[in-house]
Amino acid sequence: MFKPFPTIAGGPSLKRLLVCAAALATMTLCAFAGDPDPAQWDKVLAEARGETVYFNAWGGAENVNTYIEWTAGEVARRYGVKLVQVKLDDTANAVAKVVAEKAAGRNEGGTVDLIWINGENFASMKRQGLLMSPGWAEKLPNWKYVDVEGKPTIRTDFTIPVEGLESPWGMAKLVFFQDTARTAPETMPTSAKALLEWARQHPGRFTYPQPPDFTGTSFLKQVLSEVVTDRSVLTKPVDETRFAAVTAPLFSYLDALNPVLWRSGRAFPQNYPAMKQLLADGEVDIIFAFNPSEASNAIASGELPDTVRSFTFPAGTLANTHFVTIPYNAAAKAGALVVADFLLSPEAQARKQDPKGWGDPTVLAMSKLDAGDRARFAALDLGVATLPPDRLGPALDEPHPSWMERIDEEWKRRYGVGN
Repeated sequence: MFKPFPTIAGGPSLKRLLVCAAALATMTLCAFAGDPDPAQWDKVLAEARGETVYFNAWGGAENVNTYIEWTAGEVARRYGVKLVQVKLDDTANAVAKVVAEKAAGRNEGGTVDLIWINGENFASMKRQGLLMSPGWAEKLPNWKYVDVEGKPTIRTDFTIPVEGLESPWGMAKLVFFQDTARTAPETMPTSAKALLEWARQHPGRFTYPQPPDFTGTSFLKQVLSEVVTDRSVLTKPVDETRFAAVTAPLFSYLDALNPVLWRSGRAFPQNYPAMKQLLADGEVDIIFAFNPSEASNAIASGELPDTVRSFTFPAGTLANTHFVTIPYNAAAKAGALVVADFLLSPEAQARKQDPKGWGDPTVLAMSKLDAGDRARFAALDLGVATLPPDRLGPALDEPHPSWMERIDEEWKRRYGVGN
């Protein structure tokens, strides 16, 4: 007979008894029998009223924090839900809280209600059975607007099946930036190979954030995706017996690139904001980000000059969807569902795509919106440095999360920590 996990003192109510029928078969998907059901939305709204949702989200950008503040005001006014942002510098910290609570038997009343999750940490939480019951995301009322057909990464996160365990709230695509006051657009590289040649011709004028920073590791994955012999191998977990052979072209590339980087590869910017400052200060000529609107946002905020423009690689760059998810032991599950649904609303998505607010591409399909909401998006001024969707180039799939971890480890072993 299945026995529930230990509980905190006093134990859960009967409706919160932990059942893991799915876990018996998959060892991954556990849930409380009493999880709120988005298919009964009126009950969710009633339960959510008065709840406080602790939203664990990266807090490293003012535009992101401002958007979440606006969201907090809207869900409080409309639904009586209090949203509190817990600002993170690493999503893994939120995951660690949930892991610790499960180990302590705190299977309800947890301190994390909603997480802005990335592929690596989603895979970890799913594997450990730390997520609320599967399927909830696709039952949200605003799911009907989501572009499932046109954006395949909505149902696979870094190759991991989502199974309704997280809700999308934005798109990302790797895009490069240059300052046209110093460099001519026609001289910009069109591939990773061309970037290496450009760097050789312009030593010291390119760099990337130091792994395991997300943006820095994304650059490594972009290069790997371009130089690997068989890209399909990246869709599967790392096979240690083949790791060296598969990644040999990547590290051969980095060995050649390292001596011609900024500061000759002896130091690296710690993160994207630090790399952006190097472009602003004229120390480098090319940078990159995982948001096509980032350059326009930085121009609007005065962080970059208005001569900065975007470019991308014609054969494709990495792309993914980012999500929010709800831990299995969240104290305010109904409130978290209400927030996740509001983040999918056409109003919230349009504000998020507006460079004046955030500039993050929408997960919605314009064809699924009514005329008024389509007009809302059409009226957005995406900014002077934002490429239109038809010029962003093909999307390259993210590798399986295990590649990120192993590549980071090997990078550190070979190149040190800013030595």
